[in-house]
Amino acid sequence: MAKGDLLIIGGNEDKTDRKEILSKFASLCKSRQGPIGILTTATGYPEEVGAEYYKLFQELHGTAPVLFHLDSREKAEDDDLQEKMASLSGLYITGGDQLRLTSILGGTSFYRHLFHEWKNGLIIGGTSAGAAVMSRLMIISSKLFDKEDISVLEMGSGFGFMEDVIIDQHFSQRDRFSRLMRAISLNPQIIGIGIDENTAIWVQNEGEQFEVIGEYNVIIFDGKKSTYIDVAENKGNMTIADIRFHMLGGGAIFNLAKSEPIIP
Repeated sequence: MAKGDLLIIGGNEDKTDRKEILSKFASLCKSRQGPIGILTTATGYPEEVGAEYYKLFQELHGTAPVLFHLDSREKAEDDDLQEKMASLSGLYITGGDQLRLTSILGGTSFYRHLFHEWKNGLIIGGTSAGAAVMSRLMIISSKLFDKEDISVLEMGSGFGFMEDVIIDQHFSQRDRFSRLMRAISLNPQIIGIGIDENTAIWVQNEGEQFEVIGEYNVIIFDGKKSTYIDVAENKGNMTIADIRFHMLGGGAIFNLAKSEPIIP
């Protein structure tokens, strides 16, 4: 069976009006049998966040969701998780702190079952922190210390549903252009994908391409064919030549296998 589609959201998706992105996720999950699971590990307010998404997906999908309040590695090793995971049509990962997701769930029984079910067609969606964790390599945080003029970009391992990309979320709204560019300059073999709020990429064909959905834009940085990169150690300044740049709006399609947009 083919790997499941991914719906990767830049955060702050519309939950009250058209609900375009959440409706899309619910629609994708209807192609399979079973309820939607909601994973709240990333947030410090699992009950409140879980209740909000529970109500939304019950309305949009028509079935009662399954909540996964996994806030410890012990809970992520529960023997009942395999059966619960096998019953799902999709899993939605809420926002919060992506480091909580990997430090609590990485290498656990829950993660192994999640990866197994995804490889067998499970639809996975994630917003904000739930978006950042989708790739093999993820941005944890970035800090600029003004007095010392030192820039620190902290990176780590994500869940690995996408290879050779880095996902950054809240992109335009939090002015993360330089942050993602720095991540690409340190890892020029991968593609940087910056996703605006209330915007998502729908990854299809086993990760071969994605379509942009939502209100704003998706930015692509491709450093694979760059001719010069100079990143000053522990400084904010950098010099990069010949980075490929794409800005994609709703409905645009990007071929990840060929690293190029598909122009109608």
